[in-house]
Amino acid sequence: MLIDFHTHTTASDGALSPAQILQRASEAGVTTLAITDHDTVAGYRAAADIVSDYATLSLVPGVEFSCRWSGTTIHIVGLGMDCDHPAMREGLQQLGQARRDRGVKIAKRLADKGFEGALEGAMAAAGESQLGRPHFSDWLVEKGHVEDHNEAFNKYLGQGKIGDVKAFWPELAEAVGWIVAAGGIAVIAHPLKYKYTRMKLRRLVVDFKAAGGQAIEVLSGRQTPDQVTQLQRLAAEFELEVSAGSDFHRDGPYSPQLGVS
Repeated sequence: MLIDFHTHTTASDGALSPAQILQRASEAGVTTLAITDHDTVAGYRAAADIVSDYATLSLVPGVEFSCRWSGTTIHIVGLGMDCDHPAMREGLQQLGQARRDRGVKIAKRLADKGFEGALEGAMAAAGESQLGRPHFSDWLVEKGHVEDHNEAFNKYLGQGKIGDVKAFWPELAEAVGWIVAAGGIAVIAHPLKYKYTRMKLRRLVVDFKAAGGQAIEVLSGRQTPDQVTQLQRLAAEFELEVSAGSDFHRDGPYSPQLGVS
């Protein structure tokens, strides 16, 4: 049986539309899929309208919330929640506004470098998707300011560059609270991606569980067997459920494919 509880579509920063990711998942033999776009459930809603076309595929409501913990940005996946619950609507609205505010700041910094019109261009690139740095990258490439997306991030949008604007994300406990209040399961996404020391990762798990968090991703994208074992032990120690997902965004030579056994 193949599952995948962590995927992205064009509703945030993925390359495939909701319809395309359903088709791809079905072709890959995935039986249970969660679409977990960044700070939006638009991808899930679009997929839910057509998932009945795939008799062997079950779709789970999902989202990936951005939040703050110990001065850093982390991601919390929500699974199985009521997307229409007032707490979920509040969280989605707050995070959507945070992304829009960040977009204005990024555009101003780019304008100071002589790149006028970045906000309008990025919003056009985003369309109905959540506005993010990849859309500013799309605009920079389209206008010929850079040759490709790698150059856009290396020069202007990556960590430590002018477009690396920290959004006003909610605190960990608040983001977890939205998911739990809406009847969902809160999951620490890709816990090794933050490159915390073992002690700091344990501190995160302690605070996460105290906030009502219930699970941790033990497999996300490409990980070694030793890393999976490490996270399984951590989950067992703190009596957390385990989750697994590809964190699929797009096809690429080093990108994980849909489905986790």
